Amino acid sequence: MKLFTRHFGTGQPVVILHGLFGLSDNWVTFGRQLSEHYSVYIPDLRNHGQSPHSKVFDFPSLEDDLMEMMEENGLDNIFLLGHSLGGKTAMFFALHHPELVKKLVVVDISLRKSSSNREHQQLLNAMMQVDFGTLKSRSEVNTQLETLVKSAKLRQFLLKNVYWRDRHSLDWRLNLQAINENLLSIFEGVQVAGTYSGPTLFIRGGLSDYVLETDVNDLTLKFPGSVGVKTIANASHWVHADAPGEFFSLVKSFLDQ
Repeated sequence: MKLFTRHFGTGQPVVILHGLFGLSDNWVTFGRQLSEHYSVYIPDLRNHGQSPHSKVFDFPSLEDDLMEMMEENGLDNIFLLGHSLGGKTAMFFALHHPELVKKLVVVDISLRKSSSNREHQQLLNAMMQVDFGTLKSRSEVNTQLETLVKSAKLRQFLLKNVYWRDRHSLDWRLNLQAINENLLSIFEGVQVAGTYSGPTLFIRGGLSDYVLETDVNDLTLKFPGSVGVKTIANASHWVHADAPGEFFSLVKSFLDQ
């Protein structure tokens, strides 16, 4: 599948993979900063953003999409960074293709099966209940979401996926049906034989429970080149948005080594 991909800068290639319900636009500010030193590629994952939709939505398909994007752009020996679902995809890819990944950065996700699909199912249900036939602005979408999604921050994150399908109609860019039908499979753990021994940095939010102390040993065993798990104290699961300065410093320092 040919992914919609943003590209900034020149030099050593860095590929950034966003999380579930995200899109490449979420990483543009970070990517532009990093592009002063690197060649940065930020794709929209399948069923997200401006990339094509498909009924198939699992780690093998996400891995294949990344491989196709790399081949199309002549990339190898990349620095690979992924957040949440993108982080799981990045680990999946690095374990299968260690020769193509020079360094790996995994943001606020572990190898284990995720237990937070209940929250994500609630978000999916809220989005699927939006009646675009009666709504004429993003603010009206926000108002309709408000009854089911209490967090203003989460609503703003979801609203980035609203676009004008034509001159008169708003819609979701997300393929909600495919995501809903495959939600359980993408919350499965990363179970891949072998290890990735390249330099690896794990970053987690201190206010998040996506990477627990009990996860660290498994991460170290599968990624023996790990420099450890760095915690950004006052950040939630969306580490890069909550603490952009500290996050950028951690990542750039690791990539520059």
